[in-house]
Amino acid sequence: MEPVNTDQTAIDTDRDKVPGFLNVFASKCPRCRRSSMFEVENPYKLKTTMRMYKECPVCKQPFELETGFYFGSGYVSYGLAVALSVATLVLWWVFIGLSIYDDRWIYWLIFNAIFLVAIQPVLMRMSRAIWLSFFVRYDRKWYANAPSRVKKQGT
Repeated sequence: MEPVNTDQTAIDTDRDKVPGFLNVFASKCPRCRRSSMFEVENPYKLKTTMRMYKECPVCKQPFELETGFYFGSGYVSYGLAVALSVATLVLWWVFIGLSIYDDRWIYWLIFNAIFLVAIQPVLMRMSRAIWLSFFVRYDRKWYANAPSRVKKQGT
């Protein structure tokens, strides 16, 4: 049996039992699942929507692994937008119905466009969190292990 580290009182919490994808939705650090990746919690404060910490305040994991790292999150954002569009289409079809003989297609297109614009700040944050979680794994003993750092080219 391992000795308990008394300095780390918040290590073994229920957060360790929460599946990782729920922490991604909350934009938590993928390594420790303790701190938010973003400086401002509200994604609808548009001036600070994408302002991120340089590294996790809790475990010191760098959030930008290399220059231009988050360009790949555009693919994730696109996938999320397509998945949400398909979901709204199915829900529209089930509850309202679709027909080629009237304008319900156009109404769905207008609704979907407004919905995607309204949820865009949340999608951008979520896509960054998902993209980072592809490269940084959860470490149950994050307090004992050093975070992985990317080596700069030429050093």
